Formats: sequence, C-alpha cells, structure tokens
Amino acid sequence: MEYKYNENFKGERLWAILLSIYCACLIISNVLAAKVFALGPFTLPCAVIIFPIVYILNDVLAEIFPLARVRKGILLGFGLNLLAVICFEIAIVLPGYGENVFAEVLGSSWRVLLASFVAYLVGSTCNATIMSRMHTRAGEKRLFFRCFLSTVVGEGLDAILFIAIAFYGTMDNITLLIMIGAQAAFKILYEVVVFPLTNAVIKKVKAYVS
Repeated sequence: MEYKYNENFKGERLWAILLSIYCACLIISNVLAAKVFALGPFTLPCAVIIFPIVYILNDVLAEIFPLARVRKGILLGFGLNLLAVICFEIAIVLPGYGENVFAEVLGSSWRVLLASFVAYLVGSTCNATIMSRMHTRAGEKRLFFRCFLSTVVGEGLDAILFIAIAFYGTMDNITLLIMIGAQAAFKILYEVVVFPLTNAVIKKVKAYVS
C-alpha cells in the first residue's frame, strides 16, 4: 500500500523537529564552508563534515511530506541562514574585544556566502523535486535508486555552483574541477554509506505519522 501523508498532530510535531534539525545543520555547514581542508590529494570545504546530513534530511522530508511544504522548508532554511549571516556581519562591525578572531571565524566573504546560497537553493530544490516526483510515479518502490539519483543531481549541482562561484579565479581550472568532483563524490558516497540509516528513519517516520 502506498504511503500518503496525513496532516495530524504527530505529523506536524515531527515536521517541526525534522525541519529544525535541517535548518540547524544548514547554518552550521555554511559557517564551516569558508574553510577548506586536505583529504589525501583532494581539497574539500569543511562543510562536507555536516552538509550531507542536510541532503539526507531533504530526502526524508521529500519522501514523507508534500513537495510544496518541503519547498517552503527549503526557503525557511535559506531565510534563517541569511538572518544568521546578517547577525554575524553586524556583530563583526560592532566595537569590542576580539574583533579579529571573531571576524576570522564567522566573517565569510560575500562571494562565499553568495555561492552557498545559490548552490543550496538550486541543489536542495532539485533534490526534493526529484525525490517527490519519482515517489509519485513509483510509490514506495526503489527508495535507494530515488535517494541516489536525487543526491547525484542535487549534490552535483551544489558542488558545481558553490565551488565555481566561491573559488573561480583563485586557483587553476584543473584544481577547481578536481575540487568539484571530489566534493560531489564525497557527499554522494556519504549518502550511499548511510542509506540504511536513511531508510530506517523513513520507515520509522512513516509508521509514526500514519
């Protein structure tokens, strides 16, 4: 039997919890995005530590809730992240102690912020749309394939847009392409490895809200 989301108290409470975790992970990932680290021969933004969780939650939300609602959640995440950035920038310019250290940690360039915003909106929306549309057509079948395909498209676009906007001109094109490929591959592999957990969460959520 195909699962259909019903608006009820349990569903609304769960939506609020999952969306809160989703937004928190998004804000944390964008704070980390300005720093890069070396993983063997590859260079990756530190946001890969937590950002794949955003896409896993995106899959869970898109599998359970209507697409229109998930898109509103994506926009809410965008708005809250923008609010955090504005507050960081105001705090940086206010006089006080430790301005340099504070600015170094939280003062991402507007280019990096623009990159993260554009990449997030495009990648997350595509991820949720593919998950939802494929669910409409296939029902409960082929969950792994749906999660994998939506992640490949969403994470791929996210990696291309973020790195191209944030770092183009600061390094040679070969390094840029390697960085894009490494980030996308890392995030996709991350979701494949944790798919059993994603699958278990989706089943638990469906059972809870039914």
